[in-house]
Amino acid sequence: MDSGRGSPEPAHVPVLLERVVDLLAPAVESGGVLVDATLGLGGHAEALLRRCPAASMVGVDRDPQALAAARQRLAPFGDRFTAVHQVYDQLDAALDELGIDQVQGILFDLGVSSLQLDEAERGFAYAHDAPLDMRMDQRSSGRTAADVLNTYSRGDLARVLREFGEERFAPRIASAIVRERQREPFTTSGRLVDLLREVIPAPARRTGGHPAKRTFQALRIEVNSELEVLRRALPVALDALAVGGRVVVLSYHSLEDRMVKRALAAGATSTAPPGLPVELPEHRPVLRLLAKAEAPTADEVAENPRAASARLRAAERIRMGDGRRGASHGEERL
Repeated sequence: MDSGRGSPEPAHVPVLLERVVDLLAPAVESGGVLVDATLGLGGHAEALLRRCPAASMVGVDRDPQALAAARQRLAPFGDRFTAVHQVYDQLDAALDELGIDQVQGILFDLGVSSLQLDEAERGFAYAHDAPLDMRMDQRSSGRTAADVLNTYSRGDLARVLREFGEERFAPRIASAIVRERQREPFTTSGRLVDLLREVIPAPARRTGGHPAKRTFQALRIEVNSELEVLRRALPVALDALAVGGRVVVLSYHSLEDRMVKRALAAGATSTAPPGLPVELPEHRPVLRLLAKAEAPTADEVAENPRAASARLRAAERIRMGDGRRGASHGEERL
């Protein structure tokens, strides 16, 4: 998501900002509604509202702190901006409540935001010793990272680390966590980082970044159900797009990117049965791909290291379909 240097002010550096704006702006040149489904501190939203003076923006985020900061940042745009406290897989309900049937542009900037990374007490960053929370909405009653570490079975821990962190030492780490929590429950990130340094072999620690990176990613995804939310959100977003509308997605690890790639590719592929001599209109693709796994430039990564793993995909709706909002495919196709 929007990336920063650790400042509490919203002077962060939105990832691939110019490319995002260039892709979405043509859809709202004559007006319309843009949705920033992962608003964060509002950097992309601000740039889009400045570039597209005829457009309005709906900003969605599950983090109340991020929403408060974005509201302040975007206040100069008045009623052109509307903030919604919601998880983005509930986008259809949010739009219904606002009386919006279709939108012209949707942005997803996935993962953890600068606000969450830079506030040590949130527990997202392995560089700080902090409570093991990792909930994007701390007002929720959902499980924390400490709950996962202290209550999941050895097998479930290994599954989470393997599937969501792509951690090849998942079984070894899970066994060590179960052993150590019997001595004392995990409460802070520092103890977990120390354990990971001990458990991961030295040769592996010298490559692939910080040894805690994959475990912290896995815990964050599990705590916030990130992949399940994304799986539900993609068809909802595509259903909301009007013809000529565009969707842009920034992903930060391969699990997200693969899911986005499949969803956009499905919409851009004909559903005509093999051997059909003529493609009927209802089988034609509903999307046109605009960008495939674009990466930041070397200059952007040098300015903003958090952008290094970003991959951008984008598509445009090219025809109406059969869904309630005009899309032709539901979750089963994605």
